[in-house]
Amino acid sequence: MAHPRTDPAWGTLLDLGERAAGPLHLRLVRALRAAVVDGRIAPGSALPPSRALAADLGCSRWVVTEAYGQLVAEGYFEARGGSATRVRRAAAGRAAGSGRPPQQASWQPEFDMAPGIPDLREFPRKRWADAVREATGTLTPADFGHPDPAGHPGLRQHVAAYLVRGRGAALDAGQLVVCGGTLDGVLRLSRALRAAGHTHVALEDPGWSRLRTAVTAAGLTAVAVPVDDEGLRVDLLRREPRVRAVIVAPAHQFPTGVVLTPPRRAELIAWARESDGLIMEDDYDAEFRYDRHPVGTLQGMAPERVALMGSLSKTLSPAMRIGWAVVPPDLLDGLYAADAVGSPPPVIDQAAFSRFLESGSYDRHLRASRLRYRRRRDSLLTEIAERLPVHRVSGAAAGFHLLLHLTGCAAGDVVRGAARRGVRLVDLAEYTAGEAAAGEAAGRGCVLVIGYGNLADRSVPEAVRRLADAIREAGGPAG
Repeated sequence: MAHPRTDPAWGTLLDLGERAAGPLHLRLVRALRAAVVDGRIAPGSALPPSRALAADLGCSRWVVTEAYGQLVAEGYFEARGGSATRVRRAAAGRAAGSGRPPQQASWQPEFDMAPGIPDLREFPRKRWADAVREATGTLTPADFGHPDPAGHPGLRQHVAAYLVRGRGAALDAGQLVVCGGTLDGVLRLSRALRAAGHTHVALEDPGWSRLRTAVTAAGLTAVAVPVDDEGLRVDLLRREPRVRAVIVAPAHQFPTGVVLTPPRRAELIAWARESDGLIMEDDYDAEFRYDRHPVGTLQGMAPERVALMGSLSKTLSPAMRIGWAVVPPDLLDGLYAADAVGSPPPVIDQAAFSRFLESGSYDRHLRASRLRYRRRRDSLLTEIAERLPVHRVSGAAAGFHLLLHLTGCAAGDVVRGAARRGVRLVDLAEYTAGEAAAGEAAGRGCVLVIGYGNLADRSVPEAVRRLADAIREAGGPAG
């Protein structure tokens, strides 16, 4: 965006990406948001009038007004009658977290219904403090030296045993590398794949946008492959001859909540064997299944073709920054190469989680969390059924988010209306990148991704009441 004005916001470069990056107004939202978060547009800066920016970008004025309106609702911009739209003074700062859009981290709503955050009030503080104290007392002097790039040996043993026992994985501890979360694992694997000659990686679409960021940061090209009601469209994956690696979440796809069906699992593994490829399995939300026992891993079906990745972001806290990657033996050397080394968690934290696992505290925490999330989900479904009976729900069988399929109104309008009422919501379109996936999303209609992990039980009725008010204001039926 270029303009003779001297205000920095008028001369900020906005990267709207490829045509395949989704609707133009959402691409503009992401570009403006990134410019604020990165500090390229300073707090307090006046933004160009919508007509001027539309002329600079060669788009309709509606695209700009929609983008401005979305960012006002999210708390990044502020609009005053008779004055320019400006960047809010409190809008600076980088986003964090997993599964939720980075643009929403700076705003603290009264009711947070964005997906991807567990119940932070229930973090087992005392048991974790005990584990840290015990681990610190038992570490050897050598443990305080330069850490093993594969991770603390004790933690690798205990996580490997847990994955075999609880997730049906097939591995030994030598195949497991401790990393700083799922994104760190994806980045390491992507760098190893690039060194091995890979150029492209496929990702589910809609999906978690930060996976795309990690893949491209490693120098690979991300390719969007749509998801339908059975999971990843393997038939479309086969049409991408340059792709020999794919990232999937078969146990609970984010954000649609679908489970990769047995036929698709078999088809995906067959593709990997035929193409000499690799499946990177994100074991997202696998521990939280409410309609049946948790679905086993793909890795257990084809350990020579699947790298299994997991973390504590959804089970304990995203602040833990502890994750793991189980990789086929022929990829291990590439994962330890100098340019593939990531950001492993501190050794004391690794040793503490090892104690936490060994003592059974982790299993007890998971059992309690499953019960808590199921009760909260049931309460949320009851409130939605009473207040929003004409709007369909899907993806509620696992995890701690669901999809609300809206009737008679636009998701973006509801998001903005809810924000004015102190409720954070996310439009499914925020997670859609490719044109093909946009078509799949359009087939789903206007959809909200409703998170309930970090929503207090007592807040559910009031949060849904305000959601119903926002839907009614947007022109949809609510009652």
